[in-house]
Amino acid sequence: MTTPLELHRLADLDEDALQALYEPPRTPWLRVNFVSTLDGASQGVDGLSKGINNAADKRVFHALRRRADVLVVGAGTLRAEGYAPPTLPLAIVSRSGDVPPTLVGSEQVHLVTCSSSPGLAAARSLLGRDRVFVLGDDAVELVAMKTVLAERGWVDQLSEGGPALFGSMLQSGIVDELCLTTVPRLVAGTAIRIAGGVDVDVRLRPGVLLEQDGTLLGRWLVD
Repeated sequence: MTTPLELHRLADLDEDALQALYEPPRTPWLRVNFVSTLDGASQGVDGLSKGINNAADKRVFHALRRRADVLVVGAGTLRAEGYAPPTLPLAIVSRSGDVPPTLVGSEQVHLVTCSSSPGLAAARSLLGRDRVFVLGDDAVELVAMKTVLAERGWVDQLSEGGPALFGSMLQSGIVDELCLTTVPRLVAGTAIRIAGGVDVDVRLRPGVLLEQDGTLLGRWLVD
């Protein structure tokens, strides 16, 4: 039987109620969080997601981070968005083995790469061998990544992209949920979408829909 869609006004929810709405039905559970305009842009005219997010998006963004065990992000997105050292474990996904300089020195930072990575030796020197996961030969094995992270006790897994990583995650079948904020804006131009890099056709069903000042925040579950 299909679970009915839950509709809520975000402003009516306290933090406990908001957390309860995002409880995963099982573990390990990997959710991906993105923001997009009505015309499908995942970035503003500045080329960054922060150019289109708003107070409603930020509230759910931080709620998802508070409940997550680990943050999974592509190295390119970390560099482009200027991520600071996180307060929760961070798994950087990078075939090249590149660790953004702003994140070096944090014991929360881990790297997921492959054995042919040109930066593997340098990454092990920077992070230590126990914080570098070598999964696959010529490309990162994403199915194995989800399992390895769960074996560390990180079963509530949150990814913030970028689009190429999200596309590969969808192709590999490891995504359980998409959390998508749709802001009431149009930017046109040539902005990228939330998923890219590969061709996929993945069906999702709505689970929760929140609204605040015209912004829609959906929890979409992968069938």
